[in-house]
Amino acid sequence: MTDTSRQMKLGLFLWATGHHIAAWRHPKAHVTAGVDIDHYIQLARTAEAAKFDMIFCEDAAGLREANVGIASQTSRSIGFEPISLLSALAVQTERIGLVSTASTSYNEPYGLARTFLSLDHLSGGRAGWNLVTSASPIEAANFGSTGLKPHADRYEQAREFAEVVTGLWRGTGADGFNHDGQSFSVRDALDLPRSPQGAPVMVQAGASDVGRDLAARTADVVFTAAQTFEEAKAFYDDLKGRLAAYEREPDDIKIMPGVSPVVAETEAEAREKYEELQELIPDDVGVALLSSYLSISDLGRYPIDGPMPELPETEGMKSRQALVVEQSRRDGLSIRQLARHFAGARGHWRIVGTAAQVADELQARFEGGAADGFNVMPSWFPGELDAFAALVVPELQRRGLFRTEYEGRTLRENLGLKRPA
Repeated sequence: MTDTSRQMKLGLFLWATGHHIAAWRHPKAHVTAGVDIDHYIQLARTAEAAKFDMIFCEDAAGLREANVGIASQTSRSIGFEPISLLSALAVQTERIGLVSTASTSYNEPYGLARTFLSLDHLSGGRAGWNLVTSASPIEAANFGSTGLKPHADRYEQAREFAEVVTGLWRGTGADGFNHDGQSFSVRDALDLPRSPQGAPVMVQAGASDVGRDLAARTADVVFTAAQTFEEAKAFYDDLKGRLAAYEREPDDIKIMPGVSPVVAETEAEAREKYEELQELIPDDVGVALLSSYLSISDLGRYPIDGPMPELPETEGMKSRQALVVEQSRRDGLSIRQLARHFAGARGHWRIVGTAAQVADELQARFEGGAADGFNVMPSWFPGELDAFAALVVPELQRRGLFRTEYEGRTLRENLGLKRPA
């Protein structure tokens, strides 16, 4: 029996042509989607009509792959700066939340706080900031850095950065704002009134131990990757268990793992759709993508049909590296097999089947205490978003698992989050 007092939350993870690495090669894909505002407006309106909680935009200040020839063959090589994009979408939508990634490594807290609070006012209280620390040496080189900072140092800077931003948003101090810290100094309050929702929503995606601790301290929503129910449940319980140390309640954070569904009227049709996309992945592109997420540059020198080698520890995305290595060992995958699997959703959970089958899987993790909702990652746009909205959302609503109308006008209201004091 479904508990209709608790319903799952859904985000739409935007990504130009789609999340599958070969999405741009799909016969019906919109190849220039990354620079077509009408394309994004259509996606936003589809998601809002389906009552999604929010749109989520990823960002990186540089090409993802060091090999420009490889980067040009991926579905993520062209795209707008996301806060600019969401500002345009704010006036084309009414209820759906607007969440953008911004790095604590290559921004200043005062400017970033002002930018997101402006987006929040422009949208009537629907903005959110996805805090990242940036793990790419390519990004570091674009900002005059001599190299990537150590993982622990990046997170310590992020902790202070978040403290300054949230203080500015909440208007602490009757005589303005005064912060002197290890990395930042701020002397003035923002030139904007307080947010319609109290403060923009804080989102985070770090899954390392220090990342989880920062999330427990600062986040309202956590985006994560988990292949199995056991992985998702362990992450969920661990993070919720850390909240008490910061005088927070379990419901103060919504944990929303990524999921890449391929859905059709029949299971056979869904399988066929998925295999057609998989056949579009060149091996060198798949291996290059895997290498970039593992923060190693020479994976291509190993036999492609051999096992994954032992990997040195890096200062990159430690949690994603651990996820990939665990899957390769658990399933006995060769480099080629792992790269092709990873290229479909970059290590996130994939479901292929009918609307009922997809809903069954989502319901099992939601009711099993492994998720508060999901960040939906369609393999290609607009086709897979249209299919999810037309087939899966009505099935979830029929089961009482998802809203039929928005609860309020702000992102916090719709997510069921408290207004900051």
